[in-house]
Amino acid sequence: MISLLSRKEFPALTVYHNQYQMISRTRESLCIARISRWEGRRPLKVVVCVRRVPDTAARIRIASDGKSIDTSDAEFVINPYEEYALEQAVQLKEKLGGDVTVVTLGPEKTTQVIMKALALGADKAVHLKSDKTPEDPGSIARALANELKGSEFDVLLFGKKGVDDDNQQVGPMVAELLGIPCITQIVKLDVSDGRGVAHREVEGGSITVETTFPAAFTAEKDLTIPRYASLRELVAARKKPIIVKDVQLTASSLEIVSVQNPPPRPPGKIVGKGVDAVPTLVKLLHEEAKVI
Repeated sequence: MISLLSRKEFPALTVYHNQYQMISRTRESLCIARISRWEGRRPLKVVVCVRRVPDTAARIRIASDGKSIDTSDAEFVINPYEEYALEQAVQLKEKLGGDVTVVTLGPEKTTQVIMKALALGADKAVHLKSDKTPEDPGSIARALANELKGSEFDVLLFGKKGVDDDNQQVGPMVAELLGIPCITQIVKLDVSDGRGVAHREVEGGSITVETTFPAAFTAEKDLTIPRYASLRELVAARKKPIIVKDVQLTASSLEIVSVQNPPPRPPGKIVGKGVDAVPTLVKLLHEEAKVI
């Protein structure tokens, strides 16, 4: 997904397929975010939006209301895809200079995630404090976009999705609200001479996208290998600045009406052995499983 708003001049994005054939160049975009026009002549400004999610190893239980997950005993972590994005941001800072800011939306307990991000290399954090993390990606995107409007940044990074809801929507939504290009599910990002070159893997090949800044990117798991924070870095994180802002969320346009466990898997069948069992197997796959 490559996201752009229309009707304004912005000759910034060139797309190549399989790294040799040009598909398109766009000249349409509306840029609401403050234009930084990074040209390699000053430190790079990177913003990473991170999210607090239940640990993927946690045992999931449905709450008594039947509409949510019981998180009373769950351990929360940085969304894994945002860890890839954060590592990319820190690597860019180490290579080109500059600073990394993490922005997150959530309740008071989100501070734990913020401290982890600071220990992993971010320089400062902005905590948009709310009673809970909204279920509606649109509400999250509007809150983040309102914070980022007027801010000066070059690279805006997200994970490609949250592992709790799998929506894959917030990054492109924020970019659209800010009026900046968005390149999703990137596996490599090169930054030089005031431009970014992102690589995306697709079936049968790859797509290379070149863009000027500011621009947004969402991280795939192959983008980087996240580092581990040392004890010294965990201690140093306590001295880094965290700006806390109360945020008023917009009305949600999404309602979760029910959460259910997947149905139990039926028991397997042994239909025979060797080639004599093939006709029976094909019949069952066609008539019962309905996969062929």
